[in-house]
Amino acid sequence: MDSEQKKYSIGFRVWIKEENGHYLGRGRITLLEQIKTNGSITKAAKAMQMSYRQAWQMVEDMNKLSNNILVEKILGGKGGGGAKLTKAGEEAIEIFYLLEEKIKNYTEKLSKEINL
Repeated sequence: MDSEQKKYSIGFRVWIKEENGHYLGRGRITLLEQIKTNGSITKAAKAMQMSYRQAWQMVEDMNKLSNNILVEKILGGKGGGGAKLTKAGEEAIEIFYLLEEKIKNYTEKLSKEINL
């Protein structure tokens, strides 16, 4: 056996769930950020290399599971339609990253405490 001690760390993935399904996770947060950047679900889906149908379903699921709408559709006109994040959508991103950071800090502390 090696005389060198192996070093381990704790990994995790954060999901915020509602009783009817997954509400937010890393992929959904990335989708929200892409919608914010691109102003469109279609463009966000392309940027993430996913189908529009999958992106649209994720948005619909998040909006249904949320207390407030996260993404609003902008109806087409001369320049076409699009989508934008609501204040609740912006807050969802912030809260997710805050939660993820707190869990990361805790797992790093825990790793040191149990000598992983």
